[in-house]
Amino acid sequence: MEDREDGGLFGEFDRALGGLILSVSGWRGIFAAGGDGEGAEPEISRAHALVAAAAARAFAEHLGSPGPALCPQARPARPPAPRGPLLLVGIDTRPTGPAIAGAIIPSLLSSGCRVRYAGVVAAPEIMAWARSADDAAGFIYVSASHNPIGHNGIKFGRADGGVLPGAEAEALIRLFRALVAGDPPEGRAQRLGDLQRAMEAGAEAVYALMPGAKADAYRAYFGFTARVVYGGRERELAAAMRRGLDLRPVKLVCDFNGSARTKSIDREFLGSLGLELAGINEGPGKIAHRIVPEGESLEPCRIFLEERHRQDPRFVMGYLPDCDGDRGNLVIWDDAEGRARSLEAQEVFALCCVAELAHLAWTGEGAAGKTAVAVNDPTSMRVDRIARAFGAEVFRAEVGEANVVGLARKLRDQGYTVRVLGEGSAGGNITHPSAVRDPLDTLFSLLKLVAVREGPGFFAIWLDRIGGKPPDQFGLSDIIASLPPFVTTGAYEAEALLTVRTADHAELKDRYQTVFLREWESRREELRSKYGIAGWEAAAYRGMEERRGIKQFGEAGRGGLKIHFLNEAGLPIAAIWMRGSATEPVFRVMADAEGRDRGFERDLIFWQRRMVAEADLTGKRN
Repeated sequence: MEDREDGGLFGEFDRALGGLILSVSGWRGIFAAGGDGEGAEPEISRAHALVAAAAARAFAEHLGSPGPALCPQARPARPPAPRGPLLLVGIDTRPTGPAIAGAIIPSLLSSGCRVRYAGVVAAPEIMAWARSADDAAGFIYVSASHNPIGHNGIKFGRADGGVLPGAEAEALIRLFRALVAGDPPEGRAQRLGDLQRAMEAGAEAVYALMPGAKADAYRAYFGFTARVVYGGRERELAAAMRRGLDLRPVKLVCDFNGSARTKSIDREFLGSLGLELAGINEGPGKIAHRIVPEGESLEPCRIFLEERHRQDPRFVMGYLPDCDGDRGNLVIWDDAEGRARSLEAQEVFALCCVAELAHLAWTGEGAAGKTAVAVNDPTSMRVDRIARAFGAEVFRAEVGEANVVGLARKLRDQGYTVRVLGEGSAGGNITHPSAVRDPLDTLFSLLKLVAVREGPGFFAIWLDRIGGKPPDQFGLSDIIASLPPFVTTGAYEAEALLTVRTADHAELKDRYQTVFLREWESRREELRSKYGIAGWEAAAYRGMEERRGIKQFGEAGRGGLKIHFLNEAGLPIAAIWMRGSATEPVFRVMADAEGRDRGFERDLIFWQRRMVAEADLTGKRN
């Protein structure tokens, strides 16, 4: 299959590869045939179909499939399995999902794998299914998470229900690159030809069994979610929640936005606790607005909650999932403000940390040893204050769910109890034993704070830790008001996003260090008198590793770089942060400031933007 004989397929294939971002968090690119990131057509190009088939073949080889290897020199040395590994496949509701699955499934079959395909499933659903299937080796999930509708991508995971940890994900990327490499050209032509013939073989038997696969995924997810949200005392905690909800009934709304959650367990699971759910945009694939559950995207849900609350005051909370349904940010009825409002992502995660650390205290599950919270590097220091109140430690990893999940596993191996973890900058939470964010877990964290009022209740446990006492009557606004005050730049605010031209981010950070040191000397007295900042410390975040007190900012490489600002006692009271996204063509910055002074955070974020821009410009001049 030579390029000149096949209408330039090599050229198309290389362009498709060039537009693909490969990271430990997932592989993403624009798959819509027209090349438009906002395109809603279901078709994909033949080149993108080959990319998907090659990704599937690489994963099969990574797992040691006994089928014919396309890249035998890159396969890990291991004895073949007696029969092919079982892989579970699912998609979210993006238009291109079925076409990508149509390339992946026959490629897996031709690699010697056994395949079960569930069609549309939420990300936490396929991961729970992978945990429950006795002989599953792992899963492939077709999704681009919160990216626009014309994008799509692939996530790979093992049977433990989590995406591949960082080192294994990097190994898979290397194997994939070797498989699609053009050296020698004749070998590449044979590999791509084999993939194309494999896709033409079809997979009718797998599709015929799809309803049963979906039913199995649904059942597995329902049971696993109960285990996650209730922990080790399911009957007792569920009964306490029902009693609390009988006294103070709660109703919920959801803007499904055509996501994979339209075909998942939400209504049935919430109904098992007697909770009523009203929904909008419930047609699978009927994506009504921007996918990312942040900022303006929450407005339809907020307005819907406000309308329902005016009709029935029991409607007090709502959620909006992203397309794959693994995260969901919240709207609430705020009694203090007399209106519905959206919660910030950092606010949501902080509430979840309060709830799940109180859960450990209420159930006694964390009483025997050390307790930790694992988060990503731009998570607000508000979480550190919350953890300190419960005697827990906070550990940080670089942005990327796989990094945070891997860090939590590492901490558990060291004897820590890690019930709650996540990426505070993105909202939602991961509640152990789950290894992925889930809006139902997030909802139940808040519901436990509101509903469990005996023994003492969850909110009373938290207030006791910070020297307070709960009022006789309280709601969500009272719980939110009790959080340690911080102002943090939202991940999707305009001020949080930059475009930089410097390709070498280690070099950019070294140049930034020169700018920062000059600026620090210029501003240090102003910062001390205005905000109480007396010093600073730099930290680098790469994968699961945090290095505090670094001397050379470029040590952060392409990972996160954070400057902690310290008060006279040497305690961090603010921070600025930067990192180039691994899944989007943007460079992110953030500021985090203790207190309620929005001006403090605004000063820091605009200062950070100016310094990064100057460092980038300096590089272009040179």
